[in-house]
Amino acid sequence: MNQANFPNLFSPIALGNLTLRNRIVSTGHETHLNEGGRIGDRMIAYHEARARGGAGLIMTEVALVHSSAVFVADPIRVDTDDCIPGYTRLAEVIHSHGTGLIAQLFHPGREMLASEDGTTPVSYSASPTPNERFHVMPRPMTPEMVAEVIAAHGDAAARMAKAGLDGVEIVASHGYLPAQFLNPQVNQREDEYGGSLDNRTRLIRDIAADIRAKTGPDFVIGLRLSGNELSHEGMDQSEMLEACARIAADEVLDYFSVVAGSSATLAGSVHIAPPMFEEVGYTAPLGQAIRERTGITTIVTGRINQPQDAERIVASGQADLCGMTRAMICDPEMGEKARAGRIDDIRACIGCNQACIGHFHDGYPISCIQNPVSGRELQYGTFPPAPAKRRIMVIGGGPGGMKAAAVAAARGHEVALFERDPQLGGQARLAQMLPHRAEFGGIITNLTREMELAGVDIRKGAEVDADSIADFAPNAVIVATGATPRWPDFEGRDEAHVVDAWQVLQGQVNVGKSVVVADWRADWIGIGIAELLAQNGHSVKLAVNGYMPGQTIQMYVRDASIGRLHGLGVEMLPYSRLFGADEDSVYLQHIMSNEAVICEDVDTLVLCQGHTPSNAVEDMVREMGLEHHLVGDCIAPRTAEEAVLEGLRAGIAV
Repeated sequence: MNQANFPNLFSPIALGNLTLRNRIVSTGHETHLNEGGRIGDRMIAYHEARARGGAGLIMTEVALVHSSAVFVADPIRVDTDDCIPGYTRLAEVIHSHGTGLIAQLFHPGREMLASEDGTTPVSYSASPTPNERFHVMPRPMTPEMVAEVIAAHGDAAARMAKAGLDGVEIVASHGYLPAQFLNPQVNQREDEYGGSLDNRTRLIRDIAADIRAKTGPDFVIGLRLSGNELSHEGMDQSEMLEACARIAADEVLDYFSVVAGSSATLAGSVHIAPPMFEEVGYTAPLGQAIRERTGITTIVTGRINQPQDAERIVASGQADLCGMTRAMICDPEMGEKARAGRIDDIRACIGCNQACIGHFHDGYPISCIQNPVSGRELQYGTFPPAPAKRRIMVIGGGPGGMKAAAVAAARGHEVALFERDPQLGGQARLAQMLPHRAEFGGIITNLTREMELAGVDIRKGAEVDADSIADFAPNAVIVATGATPRWPDFEGRDEAHVVDAWQVLQGQVNVGKSVVVADWRADWIGIGIAELLAQNGHSVKLAVNGYMPGQTIQMYVRDASIGRLHGLGVEMLPYSRLFGADEDSVYLQHIMSNEAVICEDVDTLVLCQGHTPSNAVEDMVREMGLEHHLVGDCIAPRTAEEAVLEGLRAGIAV
C-alpha cells in the first residue's frame, strides 16, 4: 500500500491563497509547553515533529486576544507585540517542512477553567447567563467592551501576519465566547448583538471583517465551531446550519473547522476530546451538512485516528480536510508512514485521553501513554545509538517491557523479551475486556509492531528462573514483571464469597446476582467492572474509597462512565472503605464519619483494591549480581503511562 491508496487524503488543496500538500490537519490543542505565555523551544520542537512527520496544516493552540480572556494559568497571549518573536520562529520552522501554520484566536467568555493566581476572575459573556459546568456567573459585556474584543481579534491577527503565519482561526466552538453570542439561550441582549439570528451572528462576522481589514486578502481566516453542541442548553445542528449560512454569506471566511460538543456542560464537554467509546469519525456528518449548506472548504475533527478513515471521509465528500490531532500526538510520523504505504507501522491512537488532554486538565505538559516522546521532544526526540552492542534480557511482556525491548533494540542492542504467558500485553489484555475499552488493546498491537521493526527476539510462554537467565548470559536485565491483584486483610475474607476483578474478567469465578464492587483505586477498573456486571444483569453497588467513581481518571472518560452506570441502575457509594464481609452482607465504613454502611443480601464481593508488585525476578537478578533496571508495576503499581515511559528510559539506559 502506498500513496496511491490515499488519492484524496494526499491531494493538495487550497485555503484561500494557501496551498496545502495534503488534507491532514493537527488542530489546535492545549500542550502546556509554552514558556511564560510565549512560544519557546519546547513547543517549536513539538510542532516540528508533526510537520516533519507529514502534517499538511498545523494550528497552534488557543491564544488570548484580550486581558479578560484568561481562563487557565500561564496561557499563551497575543494581545501585545511580545508574542511576535516566538510565532516568527515557529513559522520559519514549520514552513521549512512544507506545512501550513495557522494560529487560534480565543476568548472563552464564561468558560473559565482556572485563573492566573488562584483567585476567581470576573468572566464576561453576552448576557449574565450562568455556566453549568464551571458554575460561573458572567458579567454582560458592555457595547464598548464588545467593540474592544472585536478589535483585539483583528490586532492579534495582524501580529500573526507580521510573524509570518498563513492565517488565523476564530474559535467559536465548544460554547466559547462567540458561540455564547450565537446561542439564544445564552444571549439575552437587546442591542444589535442580540435577538435575531442576524444580530447573534454579528459578533463573529464583525471579528472576521476586522481581521480581514487588518491583514489583507491573502491571509487565511477560518472559523471553528461545533456543528451540534450536544447539550441541553446548546445549539443543535439545524440552528448551527442557519448560523453558518449567514456567516458564510459575507464571503470573508476561507474555511469552517467543525467539531461537536460544548464546554458549558459535563455531557457536552465529553466531545471536546471524545474518548474511545465514541464512533470513529462520528462528527463527519456535521461537517458534511455545513459544507453542503455553505459551499465553503470544511475541516472535520473527532475520532479520526487512521488514514484509512480520513481517506473515506474526504472521498465521500463529508469534509475537505481531517483533523487528526490525537493521531499525531500518538504518532507524529503518521502522515509520512501513510504516504509511504507503511500502514502497519502507524502507532494508532486508542482514545484513552490519559496523557494528552488528561495532562492538560492536571496542569502538566502534553504527552501520550504510547508515545512518551510527545511533549518531551527536546529530551527524547532522538535515541542515542548504543556505543557497543550488548545482550539485553527483558523479562515481562506488558507495555513497559515491550517498550523497553523496542527502544533497546532500536539503539543497536541484541534484545530478547521473555513473557511467561502465551500472549503479550500484561494487564492491557484485561483492560480491553472492560465495557467501551476494547480499543485499549491497540497498545499491544502497536508495541508488538515496534518490537518487530526493531528486531526484538520475542519469546512467549517462557518462564524464567536463575538457570535460564544464566543460560542467556545477559549484559543487562530489564525487569518488567508487573503486579497481581491486592487482597487486603479484612474481617470475613475467608468466609464470604469474595473474588477479584481479574478473576471476573477471565471468567474464572461465578458471580452472584447481588454484587458489591469494593473500589479502592477509583480508576477504570472498579467503574468498568461495575458496568460489566450491570450489563450482564447483576444488581450492583459500587463502593468507592474516594469522593466519586473514576476519581483518578480523565474527566471526560469518568463523567461518561458515571452516566452509563446511572442508566444501568448501579448504586454508587462514595466515601466508602471496605471493612468486612460475611455470607450475605458487606460492611463498609464512611471514610469521613467512620460510621458503618451495611450492604445486605449480597451474594458476591468483588475486590478492586489495587495491585501488589511482583518482585521475585527482581530479587533473583539482584542476588545474581546482574545489572538490572526496573520498569512499571514491579516498582510500584500505577498505569500503562508510567510503565511505557519507564520502558523508554530503561531502553535508553542499557
